[in-house]
Amino acid sequence: MKKNILIPAVIGMLLTLCACTKELFQEPTTEKNAGSFPGNETEAEEYMNATYGNLQENGLYGLYLPALSEIPSDNTFDEVPANDDGVYGQLDQFSVAPANNIIASNWRQSYYAIQKANLVLNRIDNITYASNTTKEARKGEMKFIRALLYFNLVRLYGDVPLVTQETTDPNTYFGQGRNAVADVYTQITKDLTEAIDQLPVTATQKGRVVKTAAQTLLAKVYLTQGNYSAAKTLLDAVVSSGNHRLMNNPADVFNISNENNAEIIFSVQFASGINGNTEGSIMFQIFSPSGTQTGAKGHNLPTKSLYNLYTNDDKRKGIYLDVTAAGVPYCKKLTKPTTVITDGGSDVVVLRYADVLLMLAECENELGNTAAAIPYLDAIRTRAGLAGTTATTQQTLRDAIATERRFELIGEGHRWFDLVRTGTAISVMNQWFTDNNIQISIDAHNLLMPVPQGQIDTDLSIKQNTGY
Repeated sequence: MKKNILIPAVIGMLLTLCACTKELFQEPTTEKNAGSFPGNETEAEEYMNATYGNLQENGLYGLYLPALSEIPSDNTFDEVPANDDGVYGQLDQFSVAPANNIIASNWRQSYYAIQKANLVLNRIDNITYASNTTKEARKGEMKFIRALLYFNLVRLYGDVPLVTQETTDPNTYFGQGRNAVADVYTQITKDLTEAIDQLPVTATQKGRVVKTAAQTLLAKVYLTQGNYSAAKTLLDAVVSSGNHRLMNNPADVFNISNENNAEIIFSVQFASGINGNTEGSIMFQIFSPSGTQTGAKGHNLPTKSLYNLYTNDDKRKGIYLDVTAAGVPYCKKLTKPTTVITDGGSDVVVLRYADVLLMLAECENELGNTAAAIPYLDAIRTRAGLAGTTATTQQTLRDAIATERRFELIGEGHRWFDLVRTGTAISVMNQWFTDNNIQISIDAHNLLMPVPQGQIDTDLSIKQNTGY
């Protein structure tokens, strides 16, 4: 088949800091009083590491964001919709209830992390750093994370509460309702524009945000808004930086022994065998076909129709995805953990260079420069062992780029957002349901998720999206 509650989230955030590890996350923090913390550079660094750590939560890149951004599309499906109280099946069948725990966790964990970023940005100027360059870089990192979270929120839910100041009194935010999408995008653009100027060209530790990450994310924001010229300028800068390149073989991109390679622009870090097997991800287990792994749930599996679109000479077939002996497709971008099944060590890629090239192809094509777009598309196809595209017109190339994005970025959380931003979600999905004899039809209200019911119950000024 095809804020849960912002206020309690903030209160809990003010009381406790998270422990995180793996390269960037080396120093677990303990419970501290947020009223006086952080008070020096060491404590500030701990707090910012914990902010990165929030991205690992199940509500975000630990599990639910890839599901939210893939399952509603024609890329992936839910093998057993009844599993886990049907919360993934609701995404697949466009029957998402406001009480769905996936959206509740996504909203709640987003605002947890936003509150942490806000606290750092509110207090860091009062903290003495040995290096002002490092201090400025940290500001850029927090602005990037805040912008990334709001970008996901606004694409999933539309209007959302826009909080950019540290929340010391939760009552301050009651009764203010949801901010308009345009206002949220204004803040996202402001954060990323400032972050570009503050971030370093190269990371001092693996996993930290760098300049090209902010440029790539802002380009994706502009692409979503249809500002192809502005997006192209930023993407050109990423290419010109020389800091990233395509791996020679698709097998090198997601190899767990080759993480943080030159193709990766930003990823959320995970590690197996750390802190009693608590720093890994459960995604491999949950997104494996039922019966193939202990506790596998068959959520977010590639659709058979997508698998069948790959030609046999495409190197990505068998590397990015494969099928079980029973013919059930599954994604291979996550490596099976060697400790316990819930302790996956594969990083979750958020931004990578292949996406930059495909976005550049799209920008050039939409700006009427079809001939200039083709080399960017063909760079991806050549790496996959395929001949250059046969598309020659703007429309045929538009379709070819969209298809190549499916092939290259499967499982990385792009397809649903691609369908929505290009205005094709309703027609593509209704045709997909028809082709697969599934009695589902969607309309404009399905382009957004419902606001979690817990948020509405907490604050009556928060209104539900139309149709839910």
